[in-house]
Amino acid sequence: MLFIPSAFTAYTGRDHWMTLVRARAIENQCWVVAPAQVGQHNPARQSFGHTAIVDPWGAVVGLLESGEGIVSSEIDFEHLAKVRAGLPCLDHARPDLFGPPDS
Repeated sequence: MLFIPSAFTAYTGRDHWMTLVRARAIENQCWVVAPAQVGQHNPARQSFGHTAIVDPWGAVVGLLESGEGIVSSEIDFEHLAKVRAGLPCLDHARPDLFGPPDS
């Protein structure tokens, strides 16, 4: 499960926030919890909201479109296993490809 807290600007958030959150869930084949700051912080800075929970297929299963509040969803680990079995792209990950990190 990935947690992606953010304070996206209102300008970019409207067009990019949900697309990027869903992409992170899909490419990592995991559940994503994305709490987001919302509101006017000062005269020059406003954050976009849309707190969301997204499943490993990229479906939004919990959403708070605006304001303060709580979003909840059941995390279905069987669904996670089915997504990973049906599209086993993580089997091709090679974290050792470039050797061990420098110490």
